Amino acid sequence: MDYRSMFEDAVDTLRQEKRYRVFADLERIAGSFPRARYRDDSDNARDITIWCSNDYLGMGQHEKVVASMQEAAGRLGVGAGGTRNISGTNRPLVELERSLADLHRKEGALVFTSGFVSNEAAISTIARLLPDCVIFSDQLNHASMIQGVRQSGMQRHIFRHNDMAHLREMLAATDRKRPKLICFESVYSMDGDIAPIKEICDLAEEFGALTYIDEVHAVGLYGPRGGGIAEREGLMDRIDIIEGTLAKGFGVMGGYITANKSIIDAVRSYAPEFIFTTALPPALCAAARTSIEHLKVSSLEREQHKRQAQLTKDILRDAGLPVMANQTHIVPLLVGDARQCKAASDMLLEKHNIYIQPINYPTVPKGTERLRITPTPLHSDEMVFELRHALISVWASLELPRERASEMITASKLTSGDLTLPTIGG
Repeated sequence: MDYRSMFEDAVDTLRQEKRYRVFADLERIAGSFPRARYRDDSDNARDITIWCSNDYLGMGQHEKVVASMQEAAGRLGVGAGGTRNISGTNRPLVELERSLADLHRKEGALVFTSGFVSNEAAISTIARLLPDCVIFSDQLNHASMIQGVRQSGMQRHIFRHNDMAHLREMLAATDRKRPKLICFESVYSMDGDIAPIKEICDLAEEFGALTYIDEVHAVGLYGPRGGGIAEREGLMDRIDIIEGTLAKGFGVMGGYITANKSIIDAVRSYAPEFIFTTALPPALCAAARTSIEHLKVSSLEREQHKRQAQLTKDILRDAGLPVMANQTHIVPLLVGDARQCKAASDMLLEKHNIYIQPINYPTVPKGTERLRITPTPLHSDEMVFELRHALISVWASLELPRERASEMITASKLTSGDLTLPTIGG
């Protein structure tokens, strides 16, 4: 049996559909973000500007964060030594979890190796520990949340994105005696829209459900101390489990959940993804904690980030480009075709030294392919105007559509009503 050809055929299918992913060879230089060195297949190097990083505030190169990592590595070494059950917990990790619990005003926190793992482990474990649990999951939840829901093996219902009437209908049709878990995100990273957190909490209280919110694309960026959208709206105390990442707004690596001590202890004791995984190294934990503590007291990064995101939206929209409207830092630029989206990304890199990765199916629904732009506080006004010039040139060269993004999204939704295969996120 020719196993090799089977794998090659599978990858060729992606190439034919223009969904084959190519990783850009980038050398990010501390102190120069968002500038970087790009190397092509011939190993030729040139300077480019990154416009699609999830290091939203540039904290991955903040001098205090870098120094904290260097100091911890020099003092404690570079490895964790194994799982926490076998090797114990390194002190910076203990301090990091205390810092996270304080950030979200919860009794405890638990750190995982990534945001994907924290969602998968927490959702599946919490649901399994609730007898006959029913999970209610937003249609556009991230792939990690979907995996956690599926892995739990519990009954699940997918409600239409941010549709509170649909969620209410599903809750009302469920036996009130059954445990319920509502899973949703605060900021949906591909469209940049925000969940109706208060309304979800109201429904959870009415029908006796636990609430689980993914604040991955909001922690560090929103709220007076960087606690996310729930903090900004004064709703953290109404959320049972808050999940976040250390790899985006905080600029390091890892994922976490915060909740009351009983939930944290249960996940710690039952989740195999936690029990059997090597802990984060002390240097990473120290760097993450430094970033968190800095952003608890500094609003400068958040204010400048908000300014540059709004400036980018205004400049691109005024240029007649199809910017999708939202109230967050995400700037989605709709293309609507996978091949054209890849071509636009390639042209930006080859001719304008601008890196924006194409976002195609299954990350977003077919017909809504886009360039996802993420301005940071370190993108200067000059860089924003350079981006506008490059995008106008690319749109003209490829004869890309300039319809309003809302019209393109609406058309796509009219042709796709499947609530059973959500794979949105990134």
